[in-house]
Amino acid sequence: MNSTPPIKVLLADDERLVRSGFRVLLDLEDDITVVGEATTGAEAVELARATRPDVVLMDIRMPRLDGIRATAQIAAAAGMEQVRVLILTTYDTDENVFDALQAGASGFLLKDAGPAELLHAIRVVAAGDALLAPRVTRRLIGQFTAQRRAAKSAQERLAVLTDREREVLALVGQGMSNDEIGAALFLSPATARTHVSRAMVKLGARDRAQLVVIAYQTGLSDPTQ
Repeated sequence: MNSTPPIKVLLADDERLVRSGFRVLLDLEDDITVVGEATTGAEAVELARATRPDVVLMDIRMPRLDGIRATAQIAAAAGMEQVRVLILTTYDTDENVFDALQAGASGFLLKDAGPAELLHAIRVVAAGDALLAPRVTRRLIGQFTAQRRAAKSAQERLAVLTDREREVLALVGQGMSNDEIGAALFLSPATARTHVSRAMVKLGARDRAQLVVIAYQTGLSDPTQ
C-alpha cells in the first residue's frame, strides 16, 4: 500500500464546466485529491491560504483578480512556499504566460491538453519541477524577452555564478532535465541537480521555470534554437 499522501490540487477557473471536467478526471486518481474550487483569482488566493494545496491549476483570465496577480500573491505569501501554480491558458502565444512565469508560476499547460498530459503536469509540478513545453515556451519567451530586459546587464547578473553553473543554466534554458545535463557535461545527475540548485539560490529564482526565463534574458540560451 502506498503511504505517500495524495497530491492536493486547487482548481481555479471561472468556467464551471472546465472545473467539473477537471474534477471528474482528478477524482479517478488515487494519488490526487481536489481540495477546493475557486471562481475568481481572489478566491483562489484565499483558498490557497486555507487549504495549502500542492498545486493550483490557475486560469489566467478570471474576474476580480486575474490569474497572474493571484499567482504573484500566492508565490509571495509567507507559509505558501511549497504551493506550486500551474497556469492554464487557451493560447500558446499568450503574452500573459510569460508574465505568469515571472510572477512565480511553475509552468503552464494548454487547456486543450489531453487527460494524460494534465495528470503528468500536476505530478511534475507537485514534485518541484517546472513544466515547460519546449514547442511553446521557447517561442513565447523569445518573443517577449527583448522588451523585458532586467535593469542589470547580463554580465552583472551572471557574475555570481561559476563557469560550470553558467553552463548548467544554459542547458536548463534549453529544456534539459538533470539527467540530460549530466550526460552533456559528463556529470552525475545528482551533481547536475546540485549545480541547478546553487544557480537558483544565487539568482533568486523560485524554481526551474524562472531559471529558464533568466537563461533567455541573459542570452545564455537562444529561444530560436
